[in-house]
Amino acid sequence: MISVRGLQKIYRVHKREPGFVASVSSLFRRKYDDVRAVDGIDFEIQPGERVGFLGPNGAGKTTTLKMLAGLLHPTAGEARVDGHEPKRREEAFLRQITLVLGQKQQLIWDLPPSETFELNRAIYGLPKGAFEKTQKEIVELLEIGDVIKRPTRQLSLGERMKCELAASLAHGPKVLFLDEPTIGLDVSMQTIVRDFIRRYNEEREATVILTSHNMADVSALCPRVIVINHGKLAFDGELRELVHRTRPDKRIAFRFGKKPDRAALDALGEVVRADDETAELRVPSAKVSQVVAQAIAQMGAEDLTVTDPPLEEVMADVFA
Repeated sequence: MISVRGLQKIYRVHKREPGFVASVSSLFRRKYDDVRAVDGIDFEIQPGERVGFLGPNGAGKTTTLKMLAGLLHPTAGEARVDGHEPKRREEAFLRQITLVLGQKQQLIWDLPPSETFELNRAIYGLPKGAFEKTQKEIVELLEIGDVIKRPTRQLSLGERMKCELAASLAHGPKVLFLDEPTIGLDVSMQTIVRDFIRRYNEEREATVILTSHNMADVSALCPRVIVINHGKLAFDGELRELVHRTRPDKRIAFRFGKKPDRAALDALGEVVRADDETAELRVPSAKVSQVVAQAIAQMGAEDLTVTDPPLEEVMADVFA
């Protein structure tokens, strides 16, 4: 569905020193830097995949999504989406994709979102009956029935994001480029949006590329992740493989009937935290069974949970 080969985007950025003299001088002799936002990346995504596209701020994630959506022309390399070359912006291509940017909006500021929905229906030439059925389903699932009747400028950031998502999916796209789709949402609504994206993906076999700094979005939706850093590809594979390669340890959270002895905890593994009745240890994966057995036999552990390291820590190590 998506094929990227040697994709590159270089911006020529004007730079100058502060001050009046430097300002005048820059009118006649300008200095430029070449900023490699995306530096020759390659990957392929199959139909129906949900892929996390990760990287620190400035890594080139949004630039890549904009090139895949046809908003930016690449400096070099090529990209194909459903057989189309995005930069040509063909009508058949535009009908198959949607791009949701958490920091941008398509909603008309002084009109209610329902007006934007109708505008999109007219732009895409959608039959009114089919459009209303799809829109009703999305509105009910996102719980925005009353929200879409109020002017956009009166909505909270979270309400606007839900309406943005609803407006972007009205034409039934096959490829979803989602950039921070849960920004501004509370925890419960984040879960609803994730469930909606997963359901849309499974029912329509849509391809999803998701960028997010909320690692809960990634772990809940994306079995596979692509990581870029400084415009270059750093990893492409299963999320669990990335976690195992980067942090091969496990976290064990214990609950005791009394305050655990700190010296005994230190003997079991690296103590992440400890309080009156609970403790969390970082231990190598190979020693999990041994540590659990010792904690139960020697320290009277009453309950325990074994998990992978937090994804935030894994990504911090990858970026570092």
